[in-house]
Amino acid sequence: MRHAPNIKRTAAAVAGVVLAHVAAHVAPAAAAPLPVPNARPTAAVFHLVAADCYAIGQQVAAQEGGTLAKASPATEGGQPVCRIVVLLPAKDGQRPRRAEFVVPQN
Repeated sequence: MRHAPNIKRTAAAVAGVVLAHVAAHVAPAAAAPLPVPNARPTAAVFHLVAADCYAIGQQVAAQEGGTLAKASPATEGGQPVCRIVVLLPAKDGQRPRRAEFVVPQN
């Protein structure tokens, strides 16, 4: 296999050309400044919604006689909702039943 070194050199040369081509076209775009969104209000709003869903989940769990397993914000049909998962006690030593509720946030 005396052609193997030639194949490696050719592959290395092709890779170098491809990388140079990509770098030439990507570098100007990468150098352009991008607007940085302010993450604070979004994060604060998310925490408030998550806290509201947790409180709603606690109420649903108490009404159903179970334990809150999960409460997460979601959107259905453009409306904000909370997805609530409650573990309900089982009978005769069985595993708890899992019940999921979708409750409007308002």
